[in-house]
Amino acid sequence: MMNVILFDNNREDFYPLSYTRPIANFRCGILTIKEKWEFFFTNVSVKTADYLSAKFLLKKTSDNLWIDSTIFPSSSLISELNNLRKGEALIDNNDNIIGFRNAKFVSDGLNFIHSNTSFSRLNSIHDIFSINNNQIISDFNLITSKEKSFSVNDSNKVLGEKLFIKKNTKIDCAILDTREGPIYIDDNVEIMPGSVVKGPTAILNNSILKIGAKIYGSTTIGPYCKIGGEVSNCVFFGYSSKAHDGFLGNSVIGEWCNLGANTNNSNLKNNYAEVKLWNYKKNKFCLTGLQFCGLVMGDHSKSAISTMFNTGTIIGVGVNIFGAGFSRNFVPSFSWGGFNGFTIYKITDFFITARKVMQRRGVDFSQIDENILTYIYNLTKSYRNEL
Repeated sequence: MMNVILFDNNREDFYPLSYTRPIANFRCGILTIKEKWEFFFTNVSVKTADYLSAKFLLKKTSDNLWIDSTIFPSSSLISELNNLRKGEALIDNNDNIIGFRNAKFVSDGLNFIHSNTSFSRLNSIHDIFSINNNQIISDFNLITSKEKSFSVNDSNKVLGEKLFIKKNTKIDCAILDTREGPIYIDDNVEIMPGSVVKGPTAILNNSILKIGAKIYGSTTIGPYCKIGGEVSNCVFFGYSSKAHDGFLGNSVIGEWCNLGANTNNSNLKNNYAEVKLWNYKKNKFCLTGLQFCGLVMGDHSKSAISTMFNTGTIIGVGVNIFGAGFSRNFVPSFSWGGFNGFTIYKITDFFITARKVMQRRGVDFSQIDENILTYIYNLTKSYRNEL
């Protein structure tokens, strides 16, 4: 049985989301990248930054298939990777390594073989929502091919035929429109009356859509989320809430985030110009090639009621934003404030809140979590020096 290890590549391109997890644990579509590979291989682990390794374990053997974790599997790519012999590497048209078979994580002395297949991958952080539409469809076909869907009661209106529902759901008086893409509803999901869901959309286990929620296509709501208001082309990794009215579009929200009532973001500039996003690696704002680009929010960040986020905003880990007016387009991790300025969010105060938030969902805030977040706090200190 092949032992697969998904290794991080260009982690800085995916900050702040990769501060707290390996790239393989990013959700895009219905599944995380790791979960996609687990459909094809039994033994899958990750190689990530050392400070994350106590939480995200690496399992090595004497014969490993190392795969770039920004790459999504396909049947043709799986076939090429399975055909690799020890000491061989599969490379793309730009001579970048897709994967290699070796005992150790070293590429020296490998025999390089060019891939003859096309595949999807994450090249930048905004790809998470940009390609989410196609990934939902791909994952939907993968997951539902061998399972049977449950049905909804007669109080609901279903348009189209691409609806898949798992067990123990509570769905009443909702409109589920699958005419432009599938809708996947996982175990223990509740959709309250008056909600409208347009596919392609995925709602993962134990999440709740509040009364009158409006969910446009290309949206993924990860596990244990509470979502209300208007959401379009967004990815919630999980354990986060946007429970009230307000618009969120073309955005990615990490775990343990909360968007207060009437929080809104802009996803389009008034002059329709190309949107820029903060790039950690280049330490400046860079063009994205996108006209629609909203908010990327790192884990454990919060916005107060009526917060406004401008087009193309990056919010780090452990940020608390409040007050009238637009905050800046890049807010460093562990910052506290808003339009009128920021101060440093003391790590001891942050830990108190993080414990309370996680305990409400029945999740322990472990010593490993504290160690990881302390490391990130120190790693991002230079950004806060300019507050």
